[in-house]
Amino acid sequence: MGKRLTDAEIETFHRDGVVFPVRVFSEEEMAGKLAALEAIEASRAGRLPPSMNAKPHLLLPWLWDIVHHPALLDAVEDVLGPDLLCWGTSFIAKNGPSERYVTWHQDQTHWSLTAPRAVTAWLAFTPSSPANGGVRMVPGSNRTILEHRDSGDGLNMLGRREEVIAEVDENDAIDVVLGPGEMSLHDPLIVHGSPANLSTTRRIGFAIRYIPADIAQRDGIRNFATWVRGRDHGHFEPEHAPAAPFHPDAVRHHAQSIRQSMAVIFDKAGNGESRPAGAEPGA
Repeated sequence: MGKRLTDAEIETFHRDGVVFPVRVFSEEEMAGKLAALEAIEASRAGRLPPSMNAKPHLLLPWLWDIVHHPALLDAVEDVLGPDLLCWGTSFIAKNGPSERYVTWHQDQTHWSLTAPRAVTAWLAFTPSSPANGGVRMVPGSNRTILEHRDSGDGLNMLGRREEVIAEVDENDAIDVVLGPGEMSLHDPLIVHGSPANLSTTRRIGFAIRYIPADIAQRDGIRNFATWVRGRDHGHFEPEHAPAAPFHPDAVRHHAQSIRQSMAVIFDKAGNGESRPAGAEPGA
């Protein structure tokens, strides 16, 4: 038995590249966190600005607490080991009805890490199912790094509109169904995507990217990361907890971290735009 996962769940993760559902918060607790998010959105024209949605845990103490929550970290440790960093966070929201969707892709495509060893914890703030554009994954596709291309579709929610070049058999995919307060854990190489949310409800997840602390950025880049457990191996500049929501010191620190992250994940499509590391919309 692991700290949080059973032996069978740990085996499933390493074999299939995904395990779910894992309960982190009660539905009542999650309702309070959703209300806190929607209050922030309401004060900012109904959505989080993209710059704020890159590593928002550096701006909001309650998100910092989620990233460090023992029930969540115990499960991540079961598959990654005891020394852990949080490399990025972002909300992935689909407001229905909308035709926007996420193509089949692998997360690690633009991460520029020294090894594809990572876990994304996808924490459901609302129900996530086929009815509202829930995530679909192809079990066992996490064993091979695949080539990607620009899909050329503006409805693709991914930052570079990327998609795997290899053909994906939809019959091989499974639906990752989650209730509020539950999470899935997935490997950065598993092929996944999600259809459009054609319902009238919102589908919101909080994606937290964890890496083992012995992983670094390629090319000697000193990026920022949040130490969360075990030993920090010193490959990243440390990130700090916000003293209060949008505290001036936190805003400055967040901006510094995002500026450095832009040197890691850069749009090579020639349009001159960049996205902060760890801010990919995911699925």
